Amino acid sequence: MSKSTARFTLDPAFTVGEVDPRIFGSFVEHLGRCVYTGVFEPGHPAADAAGLRTDVLDLVRELGVTAVRYPGGNFVSGYRWEDSVGPVEDRPRRLDLAWHSTETNRFGLAEFIAFLRAIGPQAEPMMAVNLGTRGVAEALELQEYANHPSGSALADLRAAHGDKEPYGIRMWCLGNEMDGPWQTGHKTAREYGRLAAETARAMRQLDPGVELVACGSSSQSMPTFASWEATVLEETYDLVDLISLHAYYEPRDGDLDSFLASAVDMESFIDNVVATCDHVGARLKSKKKIKLSFDEWNVWYTSRWEAHAEAHDPADWPQAPRLLEDDYSVLDAVVFGSLLIALLRHADRVAVACLAQLVNVIAPIMTEPGGPAWRQTTFFPFAQASRHGRGQVLDVRVDSPTHDTRRFGETDLLHATAVRADDGTVTVFAVNRSRTAPLPLEVALTGLGTTAVVEHSVLADADPDARNTLREPDRVVPHPAEGTSLTDGVLRAVLEPLSWNVIRLA
Repeated sequence: MSKSTARFTLDPAFTVGEVDPRIFGSFVEHLGRCVYTGVFEPGHPAADAAGLRTDVLDLVRELGVTAVRYPGGNFVSGYRWEDSVGPVEDRPRRLDLAWHSTETNRFGLAEFIAFLRAIGPQAEPMMAVNLGTRGVAEALELQEYANHPSGSALADLRAAHGDKEPYGIRMWCLGNEMDGPWQTGHKTAREYGRLAAETARAMRQLDPGVELVACGSSSQSMPTFASWEATVLEETYDLVDLISLHAYYEPRDGDLDSFLASAVDMESFIDNVVATCDHVGARLKSKKKIKLSFDEWNVWYTSRWEAHAEAHDPADWPQAPRLLEDDYSVLDAVVFGSLLIALLRHADRVAVACLAQLVNVIAPIMTEPGGPAWRQTTFFPFAQASRHGRGQVLDVRVDSPTHDTRRFGETDLLHATAVRADDGTVTVFAVNRSRTAPLPLEVALTGLGTTAVVEHSVLADADPDARNTLREPDRVVPHPAEGTSLTDGVLRAVLEPLSWNVIRLA
């Protein structure tokens, strides 16, 4: 492994694109304890009159979440929207096939909208419709109930339920992971594409201004990947605005260096979907560019879930069980930060991204029923990127020392991007993928007008397995770096081993 310095140049003349704030979206699914004892726990000491946990709301605001996808995920393919509205005492209990749980529907559509309003105006709903077990008619009914002002049966029903003003949901997902055989109502690409097209056409008749997301592949490793996107877009290209991508990462067989390079796969996934979209657009002779909605992404130890699923009692349908409650280490947080960098590096085409999920379920925020809420290690990169990653993404092309990885071959030790805000400040986001060695960094700054380092924040620890827990909620927090300087137009820093770095310049 070379010990040379990593370098790149920043110049405002070379940009990738403007960051859509919805890149900092998240995801609330009726899965495990994301909703119940997560965002919603009537009777908790911190609960407001609506049953929302105010300690969680405070952390969600600090996290900087924008668009929030709901109600699934796999859950949506069995979702009956009408179960989730009206008087709570009249709502039915249902068996959820997706996560083998009992859904009480105590938290429904109105409660979700109230949750977003409690977060603040930056929180935008991203509603998924059920195209697994239902179809065009039910999607239209939900849209009318949610958005039509008054004078129709369903709009007036919403008013009778207590919400006179419409919810104003602009962004809609046309189903979820319909390429997956695990999905209730799984379809072929042609079957799904036709259904998505008919649903989109009908929804646009009700409201031409809706923003619609077609289902792309559930992962780049799916056997139908790319051909799925091409077929779906042949049916929907002129009717939808975005296509979805989903990706989760975990270390396999102890291969930590490949895990640290997970963003190589994510960037490849993005590039390949863009190429597929543009190929279909070229064949259709369309000038339209399909944007990307990376509406599920995270570090997720799926092998643990698979073991749990195999061991569960098929006769047991628990209510809000503890599922997918991964606790994240410093190592996980560095990979997580690298995935954020990958999304920002593709801001020209990635318009929406949803961290899956928001609370308790593979989440940056954890809670204990009746007890406290705390930040996981992954909370910090997301909060910092959401706060400082707004503006123009500058084109970053690194000259970095490399190392060999089992899965991705020779890989840069430095993964980085930079964002220039409207006020001229510049923030560099950088990850050192080396587990053992510090990485010297030099950045040449041209035409940016920056003269000083405002802050260099680092998330790293001598113990890469360190994590925040109920007993030690503040074990891992970012700390300031020493020795970072900006002189004669050159930023110089040393990135600690296995670290996420935020360097702010003004």
